[in-house]
Amino acid sequence: MTDQDSNNPEVLLGDEENQEPGTGLVLPNQALPDKLYLIPVSNRPFFPAQVQPLVFSNKEWGETLQRVGQSTHKAVGLSFVSRMSEDDIAPDDFPEVGCVVKIHNIVSEHDQVQFIALGMQRFRIRQWLRRRPPYLVQVEYLDNTEDNSDEVKAYALALIQAIKELIPLNPLYSEELKNYLNRFSPKDPSPLADFAAAITTAPGQELQEVLETLPVQRRMEKVLVLIRKEQEVARLQSEINAEVNRKISTHQREFFLKEQLKVIQKELGISKDDRTAEIEEFQQRMEPMVVPEHAKSKIDDELKKLSILETGSPEYAICRNYLDWATSIPWGIYSEDNLDLPQARQVLSSDHDGLEDVKDRIVEFLAVGAYKKEIAGSIMLLVGPPGVGKTSIGKSVAKALDRKFYRFSLGGMQDEAEIKGHRRTYIGAMPGKLVQAFKEVEVANPVIMLDEIDKIGASYRGDPASALLEVLDPEQNAEFLDHYLDMRIDLSKVLFICTANQMDTIPGPLRDRMDVIRLSGYIAEEKVAIAKNHLWPKQLKKAGLKKGQLKISDAIFRKIIDGYARESGVRHLEKLLQKIIRKTVVRFLENDESKLSVTGKNLEEFLGAPYFRPDKTLEGAGIVTGLAWTSMGGATLPVEACLIHQQRAGFKLTGKLGDVMKESAEISHSYMTSNAKKYSVPEDFLKNAFIHLHVPEGATPKDGPSAGVTMTTALISLARDIKPLKNLAMTGELTLTGQVLAVGGIREKVIAARRQNIKTLILPDDNRRDFDELPDYIREGLTVHFAQKYDDVFKVAFPSPSAKKSAGKRIKK
Repeated sequence: MTDQDSNNPEVLLGDEENQEPGTGLVLPNQALPDKLYLIPVSNRPFFPAQVQPLVFSNKEWGETLQRVGQSTHKAVGLSFVSRMSEDDIAPDDFPEVGCVVKIHNIVSEHDQVQFIALGMQRFRIRQWLRRRPPYLVQVEYLDNTEDNSDEVKAYALALIQAIKELIPLNPLYSEELKNYLNRFSPKDPSPLADFAAAITTAPGQELQEVLETLPVQRRMEKVLVLIRKEQEVARLQSEINAEVNRKISTHQREFFLKEQLKVIQKELGISKDDRTAEIEEFQQRMEPMVVPEHAKSKIDDELKKLSILETGSPEYAICRNYLDWATSIPWGIYSEDNLDLPQARQVLSSDHDGLEDVKDRIVEFLAVGAYKKEIAGSIMLLVGPPGVGKTSIGKSVAKALDRKFYRFSLGGMQDEAEIKGHRRTYIGAMPGKLVQAFKEVEVANPVIMLDEIDKIGASYRGDPASALLEVLDPEQNAEFLDHYLDMRIDLSKVLFICTANQMDTIPGPLRDRMDVIRLSGYIAEEKVAIAKNHLWPKQLKKAGLKKGQLKISDAIFRKIIDGYARESGVRHLEKLLQKIIRKTVVRFLENDESKLSVTGKNLEEFLGAPYFRPDKTLEGAGIVTGLAWTSMGGATLPVEACLIHQQRAGFKLTGKLGDVMKESAEISHSYMTSNAKKYSVPEDFLKNAFIHLHVPEGATPKDGPSAGVTMTTALISLARDIKPLKNLAMTGELTLTGQVLAVGGIREKVIAARRQNIKTLILPDDNRRDFDELPDYIREGLTVHFAQKYDDVFKVAFPSPSAKKSAGKRIKK
């Protein structure tokens, strides 16, 4: 057959169309042609006994439907093809078995063709007559195998019952479906099986398997499984819908009851709308408070404004937010202070080891408040390197006083509105941090910690440090003005505790308003006590370990501190202890262990090789150990002087020194030169020596007025070619006339010397008071010499009577 023949529907569709009427009775199934046009369906196969409207693309299948419509039998084959997304559908994509349908009421509209399909009978493709649209095939019709056995009847009854059980679970199945089931007979099970499969939502491939199954019993077995799955899905959907409806009905019931209550209250004259309720809430908040007259007058004015504004207006929301903040401040509400000094000492001692001078200073502060029955008017500034416990001391003070504690960090703050609030004219305006603190703590005398006060920034939005002047001035903060509230707030009962790592970046006027308490860091003995009593139990508890499961001795704590954590604070030490516990837990889980001890042998397995090696103080002519202060605490600072050549006089500095240290070096060189005879420095050495003065660790910036005596001693030691006193460290600034000036950071410097196991120190005589104030356990075992002039330093550093002869030998070289 050619494609030209295929264009003539009269040739293709069989002889039955040309039969004369009245030649005999033709049954519906017998009137089906043996040649059919095919149309693919993508969602699911079509079944016999199924009636459903279908829609197809006019562009792709309009010609096929036109030819079918011109035939007398109006029959077309529907085949399930899952691969419908591609443009070209090959004949191999069509399954062998499909369903022939009669089409009724063809309607073409726009680009689509719609008709009602009446499923008639299964067919099998025997031969392809046209392999491109419109597809044409020769078919044979598949008769249902009749089976009237008792098993088939039982399956039919089970299907009918399953469908009836499905109907209440899914509202999509209407009353007509119930009537349809009542007319079904178990004696004709094949249409029942097809109908049951058609109403399920099973995947298309599973339904195609049902369509291809001819034995009725096997087909009903498959359909019954699909119906049971449909029941489970419908039951789950019904439960979800019931739960949603229950929640919706609950909310609707509450809504109706509330509306009815409003109507009843209105009829009785006791109704309250939302605005009235909010006004009453604000008034109730103020009842237990002692609101100052100026604040009460402003709040009353805002309440009157709120009562006349429309609830939907923007001004209403602004006014309501203002009143919310204004009535959240605890006007006149104070917590009672616990002024028991022994308890305060106990709290400070239990929370902190070491820092005895700091604890005494805080107890003195509390004692003054206990004596006058009021703690106010003083602002403490805790200054010290990171990790020494500044923030935790603030919490301990609040705990000792039984006061509420609030902390916020000033680090990086660049907007003064964070302190004093935004003006109400701005969108999203809010009060400052202090008002927010009052709202959270709900008392007017909390302990407020201003952390990192030395790291405040400044920008075009203002200078927060200047905004803090009013907050931290005891003479002004009784009338602190917040820009958002525009009301005076009394901060005089608040105990402010500020923290900083260094004081250089704190503006002078702000620093002048605070009482400075220095935390210099911990020596090794203090760190051992802190690790044993605080850090180790805390980390064991966080990891869920018991004390007996992981044992560690004081000697191991000391080894960790000496080899891995020499910084002033204990924050790095805490991280090392966390690392030990983490690795221990891994061992417990992997090796089924339950106990472990940290020893000197396995310590490096936990922490690796020590960061610090055993201390070796540099010795030799021209080498002197100085003491320096840094933001991380005290440190030893060796100074080295070296003779480069004796061809011409010169002086060179290295070590990334700041301007102040460069001046100190110039002064030291000038002082040695001008007093060469006094200190037995050969004159020929000064005329020809090119000296290089170096401070090791050159990548680290160094500055500060405390290295003058150290540099002078190094230069004299080089010039005379003699070593200074062994195990000696010194600090102090020198003038051109030989005066030794006082320096800062004595505590940090002494601790640094102890850490390096240096026992002999030279300090300025003006710092004698600072040294005497140090705790006994820091001063113990030290030999300290106080110098007023450099002569005092020289006598200690060069005690040998033969120094002059050694110097003479050096010059002969």
